[in-house]
Amino acid sequence: MAAVYPSPTLNFIVGKNASGKSAFLEAIFLLGRIKSFRSTAIKSVINSSQLQLIVSAEILQMNGATAHLGVQIDSKNYHCRINHQTTHNKSDLAYALPLQVIHPKSYELLDAAPQLRREFLDWGVFNDNENFLLTWRNYKKALAQRNSLLKNRSVNQLNVWNKELVYYGTMVNNYRQSYLLKFKPVFIAIVAKFLDFNDVDLRFLTGWNIDKELESVFIDDLDKDLRFGFTHSGPHRGDIQITVSGRLAKDFVSRGQLKLLVMSLKLAQMQLLKNQHSNVGCFLIDDFAAELDVINRAKLLQYLIELECQVFITTTEPSDFGDLSHIENYKMFHVEQGNIIQV
Repeated sequence: MAAVYPSPTLNFIVGKNASGKSAFLEAIFLLGRIKSFRSTAIKSVINSSQLQLIVSAEILQMNGATAHLGVQIDSKNYHCRINHQTTHNKSDLAYALPLQVIHPKSYELLDAAPQLRREFLDWGVFNDNENFLLTWRNYKKALAQRNSLLKNRSVNQLNVWNKELVYYGTMVNNYRQSYLLKFKPVFIAIVAKFLDFNDVDLRFLTGWNIDKELESVFIDDLDKDLRFGFTHSGPHRGDIQITVSGRLAKDFVSRGQLKLLVMSLKLAQMQLLKNQHSNVGCFLIDDFAAELDVINRAKLLQYLIELECQVFITTTEPSDFGDLSHIENYKMFHVEQGNIIQV
C-alpha cells in the first residue's frame, strides 16, 4: 500500500529499472481508463501475491470542488466508485479523470493497426461531445446485430439493421469530422514546435468509399459481407493518417520523429480539451529519457508548464530532467522496490 500527495503541476519519479515507476503510472492510468497501457490482460497488473488491486484518489474538479475516485479490480471484474457511490460506467471515470500517456511503445499509434488510432480519435470526440458515446454504442449494437444476421445468412432482416447503421453511423462520422476540424490546426501548430517538417497533414478516413452513400455501400458489399460473415465498411473501419509532404509519415520518418509525432497528437488532445472546455487533464510520461533527446525534453517540459495540466514523468536518473531551477511548484519522488517517497 502506498499514499502519494503529488504536485498539481509537474511530478518527477526517479528509480532504477524494475523498481516500480511504471507501476505507479499504471495505477493512475487504471483510475481513468480501467485498463492497462502496457498489457491487454488486466490480470497482469495485479501483484502475483494478491487477488485484487485498489486505487483511489482525490481530484480537484474544474468548478473547484473535490471528487473521490476509486477502482477495485480482480482478474475478472472491476468496481468503480465516485464520491463513494458505485457506478457501472467506465465513462464516468473517464470524464472525471481525462488522461493521456506516452510510453516506449507509443509510436505504435501510427505504426500499428487502425484500431489504436480509432480509439485515440474517439477519446477526443468522447471528451468533446457528450452525445458521442451513446451514438457510438447504438452504432455498435446495430453492427453486432447485422454481423449476427450475416453469419446466419438471414438476409430478410438486414434492411432494418442497415437503416440503423446508416442513421447512427452518419452521426458518428459527423462527430468525428467536427472534432478533427478543431483538432487538426492545434496538432499542426504543436508539431512545428518539435519537428522541422514541411507540409504536415492529418487525413481522416471514414471507413467506406465516400463517393457513395453509406446505405448503398452496405448493399454493394452484401455478397462479400455474407461470404465472410461481417460488415466490411462503416465508421468501425475509420482511421486517421499523418502525412509529411504527401507521404505517410510511418513509412519514411525515423523512429524518433515518429515518437515526436505521436507525442504531438496526444498533446494536441489535451490542448484542445483545455481550449474548448477549460478542462485540464493528466499527462503520464514513462521512461522520459528513452522517448526524447535533451533538447526536446526541455521543450516538452516548457510546453507542459504552459498547458497547466498535472504531469507524472518517470526516468532512471534525476539528471534526465535537465535544469529544473526555473520550474516552480514541482515535486520529486524516488521509487525503490515498489515503495515511493517524496525527495
